[in-house]
Amino acid sequence: MLKLYFSPSSSSLATHIALIECGAPHELDARPMSKQQTRTPEYLAINPDGKVPALVTEGGRILTEVAATLYYIARKYPAAGLWPEGDLEAEAQVISWMSFVASTMHGSRAKGPEHVATAFKVANQRLGDRQWAIGRYSIADIHLFRVYWRFRPGMDAPLGTYPALEAHHERMLARPAVKKALEIEKAYE
Repeated sequence: MLKLYFSPSSSSLATHIALIECGAPHELDARPMSKQQTRTPEYLAINPDGKVPALVTEGGRILTEVAATLYYIARKYPAAGLWPEGDLEAEAQVISWMSFVASTMHGSRAKGPEHVATAFKVANQRLGDRQWAIGRYSIADIHLFRVYWRFRPGMDAPLGTYPALEAHHERMLARPAVKKALEIEKAYE
């Protein structure tokens, strides 16, 4: 069984959503960052970086970083269709989105609100009129949702500023796996 170390409402939410989407048997170990639970000697032995997610595989390997955990889950549970197996261009698009979300969107937060706004503008343009990042639901959508869901409430931009992202966000919130993950994590806050 997989084991997910997570902190409520953090980056690990994306991994949690993917586990539920795939119906993957898993256990949870909450490590609220607000209580310094990712800085304990026990947790630092699992992830010396002191961040979440950390996903322990059935074989005992520890995977860290959202993109790596999402990729692993999508490939381990192909029936869920979260990875466009066999479509080289779609696979490259997923990698492109995952890289953009991790480096540009998530990285913009440390640089300030104007950088977040620029990253959101680019993401909104990239998404365009598509319902999903690569034209079909994938791990790229889960990753995109998590960053937008977390960063959007702190922005001054009025609703309607990022219509493609806002519509994507609403579609994601309607997914049963997203609802379930949010409900579970809320209990740990």
